[in-house]
This record gives sequence, C-alpha cells and structure tokens, in this order.
Amino acid sequence: MYKQIILPLLFRFDAEQVHHFVCAVLKFAFKIPGISLISRQLYQYENPVLEREVFGLKFKNPVGLAAGFDKNAELVEEMADLGFGFVEIGTVTPLAQAGNEKPRLFRLKPDHALINRMGFNNEGAKAAAERLRKRKTNILIGGNVGKNKLTPNENALDDYLQCFDALYDVVDYFVVNVSSPNTPGLRDLQEKEPLMKILSALKVRSDELGTVHSPQSTVNGPQSMVNGPQSMVPPSGVRGLTKPILLKIAPDLTNSQLDDIIEIVTTTQIAGVIATNTTISRANLETDGDAIQKIGAGGLSGKPLTYRSTEVIRYICERSNNAFPVIGVGGVASPEDALEKLRAGASLVQIYTGFIYEGPGLAKRICKQLVNVAY
Repeated sequence: MYKQIILPLLFRFDAEQVHHFVCAVLKFAFKIPGISLISRQLYQYENPVLEREVFGLKFKNPVGLAAGFDKNAELVEEMADLGFGFVEIGTVTPLAQAGNEKPRLFRLKPDHALINRMGFNNEGAKAAAERLRKRKTNILIGGNVGKNKLTPNENALDDYLQCFDALYDVVDYFVVNVSSPNTPGLRDLQEKEPLMKILSALKVRSDELGTVHSPQSTVNGPQSMVNGPQSMVPPSGVRGLTKPILLKIAPDLTNSQLDDIIEIVTTTQIAGVIATNTTISRANLETDGDAIQKIGAGGLSGKPLTYRSTEVIRYICERSNNAFPVIGVGGVASPEDALEKLRAGASLVQIYTGFIYEGPGLAKRICKQLVNVAY
C-alpha cells in the first residue's frame, strides 16, 4: 500500500514540504489513544538475537534512524514505536539557524535517491535538549552536532563544545559532524590537524562533564516518574557518565585520508566512526543529466551511495583490525543492504532515504531478516 498508493501521492509535492507534512501527521496521529500500541504491534520486532552492546550501550536492535530526519528531536517516541533500535537527532548547532535557501531537497526517483543542501537548519541545541528531557521512551538517542554556518572554522571547536554542554544529560552518545557538504568549509575540518584538535578537546570535555553530572541521568528511560524526567538512570554499560563520541565521515575521502581518520580515532580514543555521510559525487546515476545539473550542489544519499559506503566501512574495519565500532549508513534500503554493511564490519546500521522510499516497515523487515540469517 505504501509504495503503490501513498508514495506516488506524496511524490506529487515538494520534498521538504512533504517531510514537514509527514512529521506533523505522525505527531498528531500518535496523540490518538491506541495508535502507539497499534504501531508497536505492526512495526516492532524483538528478538534476543538482535540485541548487542556497542561502545558501552545496549541496543535493542541494530537498526537506527540516521541524523537528518528528526533534526529537532520531535519524533523520538514515534520512531521508537516504528521499530528503530536507536534514533540520532540533528544535526544540531548551538544557535538556531534557517539553513540554506529553498528549494534544498530533491528526489531522484529513478535512482531511489535524494539530493539535499539543507545547511543544518535546526532550532538549536537548547530547544532539542528541552524536548528530550520530556521524552517518555527509553530508546537510545544520539546527538549529531555541528557548527553554525557563520562560525569560522578556527572557532568551530567552541560550537561543538556548546552543543556538548547543552545535550550532555539527554543523549546517550554524540556524533561529531564535520562531513556535511552543505556548510561552506566544513569538510576542511576532516583534515588531520583540525580534526585531532577538535576530537581531543571534545574527549576532555566529555570526561569532565561525566564527572560533574549527577549519578542520575536522562539517558536510559525513567526509573521513577515521581521526581520528573531527570529521575532516570544511566545505561549500565556506560563508563561512569562519560558519553561515547563518534565521528561521522564523508564517503569521498581517499584511502590516505581514511588512514588518517583511523589514526585520529585511535589516538584520541573516541568511541568509533559513522560511515558515511552524503556524497558530492554524481557518478553512475540513472536520472537525466540535465535534471542533475539543474538541481546543482548538495549531498547525494540513497541507493547510489550503497556500494561506496560499504567499501569505506570494509576498508576502515580491515585496516584498523576492528579497533573500534563502525555504524554503517548510506543506501540501506533492504535487509540485504543492511546485512552487507554488517558483514563488511559495521556493528550497527542506520537508514534515512531508504525509510522514505521503502516505508515505515523497513526497520522491521531488516530485523526479521537478520534473525533469519543469524547474522
């Protein structure tokens, strides 16, 4: 029904407007008594085989929602009911910003892909934190953080530190985004020297915040609702309250640059890598070339990214001898896609564009297949 009726109808309208419409419908629908229960029965799939512990966190299943879909932490509970094992919010910046000019989100239907140049549009870290303090679900939350567009690269660290301070007690792990192609100059921060500086400082700040925060945290669901949402306990696997830090990297890096990434991750002792973000490549697309040229700049996601993102995962895992966990993302639109990334070395996978093209049952289908093949 979704692919035959709903998707063609939605695709008649502007992509970003449809996204906002769908989010509004989800928020409204899940306020209706019984909808949450029905959704869990339809879309959740639980099996002990799916459970795994990665960087000290216990995941109910290895299928997460990638950053970009729920930028402002508005749909965390709804996504939990749709079967995801974890949700990554953001990218969040210290200050609210409108992002790039519209239109900025485009469908490549023949390729089952999207091109976006959103530009980190979000309501700011404090707004996201306030929403997360009110959540009632115990799903694991990642906080994907970036710098504001007007912040020069030499001051980027300050932006990341501000995001850490704002979100520290309401997320389970952090993702440092220096790989979006839609903020001018951001990818320059993937170079060895600036990246080492940023990650080292964030690791120190995480350790500091982990020692000063209360032993009770909001990261793993309510222990008691009597004292409000801050009366919650941290996951048992976390080292104190120090939050894992992951680095999200671009698929367009060379092998030499990937070697630098491996060295940086091991040297700074952050928790792992997310591979990959969107690509600036337009190779081997089925969509008409004139249409691609008319769209212009932006990051490409979806099926054309499947192979390259998996190759990056495989290279990092083999080259590092599996020294740290990798979350695989990029072109996951089927159980087979997810399985390929896990077999390449990923510990977890995330979906976004595949969720749009394949519908709300994708996470469940992936989980069922993973159980069937005993991955």
